[in-house]
Amino acid sequence: MTPWLITGAAGFIGFHVSARLLAEGETVVGLDNLTDYYDPLLKQTRLEQLSATSGFEFVKADLSDESALEQVFERHRPKVVVNLAAQAGVRYSLIDPMAYVRTNVVGFTNILERCRHFDVEHLVYASSSSIYGSTSRTPFSEHDPANHPVSVYAATKRADELLAHTYSHLFDLPTTGLRFFTVFGPWGRPDMAYYRFAEAILDEEPITIFGTGQALRDFTYIDDIVESVVRVAHRPAEPNPAWDLNAPDPGSSRWPWRVFNVGHGYQATVSRLIDVLEDVTGMTATRVHAPDQPGDVPVTHADVRDLEAHIGYTPHVELEEGLARFVSWLKAYRQ
Repeated sequence: MTPWLITGAAGFIGFHVSARLLAEGETVVGLDNLTDYYDPLLKQTRLEQLSATSGFEFVKADLSDESALEQVFERHRPKVVVNLAAQAGVRYSLIDPMAYVRTNVVGFTNILERCRHFDVEHLVYASSSSIYGSTSRTPFSEHDPANHPVSVYAATKRADELLAHTYSHLFDLPTTGLRFFTVFGPWGRPDMAYYRFAEAILDEEPITIFGTGQALRDFTYIDDIVESVVRVAHRPAEPNPAWDLNAPDPGSSRWPWRVFNVGHGYQATVSRLIDVLEDVTGMTATRVHAPDQPGDVPVTHADVRDLEAHIGYTPHVELEEGLARFVSWLKAYRQ
């Protein structure tokens, strides 16, 4: 059985996608460099969960290591690659921008090169809602331009989309970019606001809110993300026959390249997020406000009609239900 190659398999989304594929009887080669951007113990625990399932093989490697990637592709010859490895985080990109260039640009180009030379049938990769930048045009649509990112992280993810388009054009490589919107849920990233807020509430420590708390986010539950990734992966990108050079559509191409929003389509403020966490924990948060952070955007809101039309699925898990599941997991994990 030809394995799936999942990069970033020890990460939040990569772990869940790998677990889903294994549950369906697929074989998975999971690649990760186990960076210490956040607690490596959480990544190791995710890997232990995956390794307990037959059909999973872990490879420790960095996307910037061309030789290591070459060996993985040579040995396993994957037909579908899901690239979820990335240097994440908007705020950290202000501190160490080169980490984002190395992984998100150089590393992604290495993936593209291997996909090109090993006849991969479909490359699916993580993009981000951050690429839309600060815009008053909502909900965010794939058919609107996205050429003014406001963080290094966002710029590198937009660069990935452009690089993928070039490879789709030059080498007929089917590529699909997924613009994820504020993903949350069990086994999540500890640097994300919902995770930090939940831990602070449980520990009876103050929560730091950057800005007024009225920033709007399109919170998307992990199960909806996974369902979308797997369904998209089974449908390689195809050229858009209606694509018009005189009125170019930013969301599709004359070549096998597509991008899709993967979001809930519903917004909640940061203050509302904390309110729900208070409800599900039964505890009261101590809220402390701080100035807005550079690179943050005031609004994210996904138009998911293209995704629904393409895969017949719309993300639907509500914030309240998703946070209840997350807090239940977090309490068990902390013990």
